[in-house]
Amino acid sequence: MYLDGGFHMSTVVADQSTHSTLEQAVRPLTAADLAAMPEELPSGPVDFELENGRFVLMSPTGRRHGNLQSRIARALIDQGDDHGHGETLSETGIILSRNPDSVAGPDVMFVSKRSMPIRESSEGYLETIPELIVEIRSKNDTSGHLNRKTAAYLRAGAELVWIVDPSAETISEHRQQVPDKIYRHGDILHCDDIIPDFRLPLVELFGK
Repeated sequence: MYLDGGFHMSTVVADQSTHSTLEQAVRPLTAADLAAMPEELPSGPVDFELENGRFVLMSPTGRRHGNLQSRIARALIDQGDDHGHGETLSETGIILSRNPDSVAGPDVMFVSKRSMPIRESSEGYLETIPELIVEIRSKNDTSGHLNRKTAAYLRAGAELVWIVDPSAETISEHRQQVPDKIYRHGDILHCDDIIPDFRLPLVELFGK
């Protein structure tokens, strides 16, 4: 769901101070606006991203999604962080563009040592674009939505994007000006240009 100047925020935001700031907004929303959004509504937790100045309301993930996210993050930490190759992050805001602002929170990401130290905005979001970004497809994710996110990540400077499909048990690999690649159940995931000797058999990730 997109929330912008044409959406009456009182239907979404219970906090009066936030409501008064955003209710009549006619301009593109910013990273600062995103940082001011609540994490909890009377109906439960909420999570937002920002796409070209518009809020995108994110749905909570399921158990399968969370398990795969943890497994991938653990593999990146074990083979990346622990060997001094960089830093793994999960669901951390990244500023992809300004004017209009776009801020995404990928499921998992890896910033290589060559991009250290990591730069952060005043709102606490990353300004350093991770070399590797991982998105796990949720049940409500359309192909068009994932394609737009992948293009935005690559346009912002990411070198490699992995899209994990839990149902098909595949991982699609996307790079700039390189044909896409599909890893299937018997394949071994790797990214030697970002994490030397990284290996993750998909049979281990998805289970036998």
